[in-house]
Amino acid sequence: MSSDRSKDVTPPPLPAPLAVPVADSHTHLDMQSGTVEEGLAKAASVGVTTVVQVGCDVNGSRWAADTAAAHPNVHATVALHPNEAPRIVLGDPDGWSRQGERSAGGDAALDEALADIDRLAALPHVKGVGETGLDHFRTGPEGIAAQERSFRAHIEIAKRHGKALVIHDRDAHADVLRILKEEGAPERTVFHCYSGDAEMARICAENGYFMSFAGNVTFKNAQPLRDALVAAPRELVLVETDAPFLTPAPYRGRPNAPYLVPVTLRAMAAVKGLDEDTLAAAISANTARAFDY
Repeated sequence: MSSDRSKDVTPPPLPAPLAVPVADSHTHLDMQSGTVEEGLAKAASVGVTTVVQVGCDVNGSRWAADTAAAHPNVHATVALHPNEAPRIVLGDPDGWSRQGERSAGGDAALDEALADIDRLAALPHVKGVGETGLDHFRTGPEGIAAQERSFRAHIEIAKRHGKALVIHDRDAHADVLRILKEEGAPERTVFHCYSGDAEMARICAENGYFMSFAGNVTFKNAQPLRDALVAAPRELVLVETDAPFLTPAPYRGRPNAPYLVPVTLRAMAAVKGLDEDTLAAAISANTARAFDY
């Protein structure tokens, strides 16, 4: 989950369909307007035939699991978002998350929430544990311990259930890589909305981590991200919307949805010097491998 300066609420137009179907490796259908069925149909009409629905808290993870159970082309991931863990432990007076205002629950409340995630992660239509990780942008120093404890617990859950690990890494590259090394990363690990540089892309490649690129790779100021995409091996690259956030240029600031994947994929193909069908075929195979479907 990321924030964007959302002003214009007009949905961007449908892009030309992809000839080779792909998956949106990270989306939040529960935060988008319209029904799930409408969103999936619109995406399928332009060649985005599969979506990975990502949970960010207990309620959202249950919703993701239920939605995946009801739709064969939806796969779920379940987790407590890095910003959710400190809210559970320290309280949330502003009611920022969908769970509303909460008082501090301490470590016991975090354990309880992690147990819920663990139960959901066992379900066959849940293909990943995430988004989990670290966010030093939104969480102050007081929340770092809860974030780190939650991240380590999610790594253990993913490994025990043989599921993919989906990482949210914001302003925390070194710490995320360190914890993955200390805990031992699951067999399949995905950096969602990859935000590192080319050097980090080489480290991820050495470790076999997937790198999923979102609409921000199209932003004017995102040259370091495009350099990272060049450095990322084709067999480890995924595409995502992180919708409703991070709408690709030229629609930045308008609502994002899975049907806009072709806009980002075409930009990625240009950066990598590949034709779009070649990149789409690689991404399609990579996403199925990453999430084991």
